[in-house]
Amino acid sequence: MSSETVEITTADGVADAYLSRPDGSQEKAPGVLFMMDAFGLRPRIGQMCDRIAQRGFVVLAPNVLYRAGRAPIMEMPDLEDPAQRDPFFARLGPAMAALTPERIVSDGAAYLDYLAGAASEPFAITGYCMGGRVGWRIAAAYPERVAALAAFHAGGLVTAEPDSPHRSAAALSAELYFGHADNDQSMTPENITELEQALREAGRAYRSELYAGAAHGYTMSDTAAYDEAAAERHFAELFALLERTIAR
Repeated sequence: MSSETVEITTADGVADAYLSRPDGSQEKAPGVLFMMDAFGLRPRIGQMCDRIAQRGFVVLAPNVLYRAGRAPIMEMPDLEDPAQRDPFFARLGPAMAALTPERIVSDGAAYLDYLAGAASEPFAITGYCMGGRVGWRIAAAYPERVAALAAFHAGGLVTAEPDSPHRSAAALSAELYFGHADNDQSMTPENITELEQALREAGRAYRSELYAGAAHGYTMSDTAAYDEAAAERHFAELFALLERTIAR
């Protein structure tokens, strides 16, 4: 397995990204677009990408908040310490707000095009926290290029807004998997029910599971929310999805 930091030209600038490749064949391996959580590109994201790459996939993790700066945009705070937490979220909020649906779709085309230079299509997307929402919008905008979409402890997939992601379920062609966090205010039981109803009405192939007892952020070993059992379950489900959909 080999990895490097790369730069992706977008309509609005240049996004830095982490690219991890499997060892072995010189032929293009299947590609996975890894959509980070709000804490950004950091060693934990690299570890997760590398683990996926070791299974034979090319993995690209863009810094989706590149408009606010190169990674790391901010140092990981101690979320129990208001002196660190409050300034962190005060800066993070505007960076996330700048990532509009239109910009996600535009950026998504650049990410997929870059990945196509190193990997075979169609691709899979795996997203975490806000990355689940970002991944959904890319998969809905480019259904012919995305064969699988996984979202873990994703937030904001169902909102009251007219452009809520769940309202575009019919635009998806990917097989979908959702590993919901327990007691997650960004994806409540009511939200999950509404999401599943939208997917059924659209005739999409999906699995939607609640990871009982696992908090929002359960895959991230550099946060207090980390749950090793839930994180390992996530990898098992992700690899099964990738094998069904994009693996050779």
